[in-house]
Amino acid sequence: MINITLQNFKTDLLQASLDQAILLNIWAPWSEPAKLLAPVLEKLEVSYAGRFTLATLNSESETEIALQLSKLFGVRTIPFCVMFKGGQPIDGFVDALPEAEIRQFLDKHVPSVEEMASAEDLEDAEALLAGGNTDSAIAKLLEAVAINPANDNARADCLRALLMAGRVDEARAVFNPVAGQVLPDPRLVACGHWLAACEQAPLLRSPDVLTAAIAANRRDFDARFELAQLHFAAQRFIEAMDELLEIIMRDKAWNGELARKTYVAVLDVMAKPAPAKPATAAPKGALEIAGKVDTTPVDPEVDRYRRKLSMALF
Repeated sequence: MINITLQNFKTDLLQASLDQAILLNIWAPWSEPAKLLAPVLEKLEVSYAGRFTLATLNSESETEIALQLSKLFGVRTIPFCVMFKGGQPIDGFVDALPEAEIRQFLDKHVPSVEEMASAEDLEDAEALLAGGNTDSAIAKLLEAVAINPANDNARADCLRALLMAGRVDEARAVFNPVAGQVLPDPRLVACGHWLAACEQAPLLRSPDVLTAAIAANRRDFDARFELAQLHFAAQRFIEAMDELLEIIMRDKAWNGELARKTYVAVLDVMAKPAPAKPATAAPKGALEIAGKVDTTPVDPEVDRYRRKLSMALF
């Protein structure tokens, strides 16, 4: 449990809630319901074993924060609990609710035990990949997908690791359950394009034949796309985008914008999430309740090729 003040509000609440759900209990020394609620919340924090963090805020000493949150949710009752996730307040409840009702509230917002185990597997897999232990990392990622098939992050990470390792058949098995869906995660879409390139590569013409065809006719888009697919499958990402860009500059709508879609997929395969930065400071004299996260790509090559695509399209 942590005590929130104006001094640590951004770091220990907003910024910390990017990594873990935090339930903020706004109380007052004079409130009898607040005295009843506090031990219940402390018990639940222990019971949920790391699935959320409990924070407290004394509304008497931290009036500014308490007032802004009260206005945000339109309540004036103490105690007042607010759930923070992703750097901002997302939900809340008032009064000393029974433990069963608080559990129902928590279960809407905090990860399940299975999801927590999956998240730990993802962290372990990332460390294993960084250390060059690819097989063990893939085993962890496969386990995470099996535990929670709806975890798009785990599935995308697993697909990326399998395709980087050349384990195409296994990647197909991991991708098939979501293949027919409208995929909200661009990394899954990107892995689908990458997987298709890997599967088609053995059936395509040789690079020499394709290069000769392009030299004879620079608008032979089929040959250019085949060559791009060979590069994509072989993880020569820059070369793949160079060929795709030649198609886009000459015919943006070619084959249902397949060149553009594949180009974007290559960018998404290459891109790495930017590290979260601390919440941006509010203007002096103001309190900013919601935090900000910088998600700008940090890879200069990715940035450069995004700019190239923008110039070709506009």
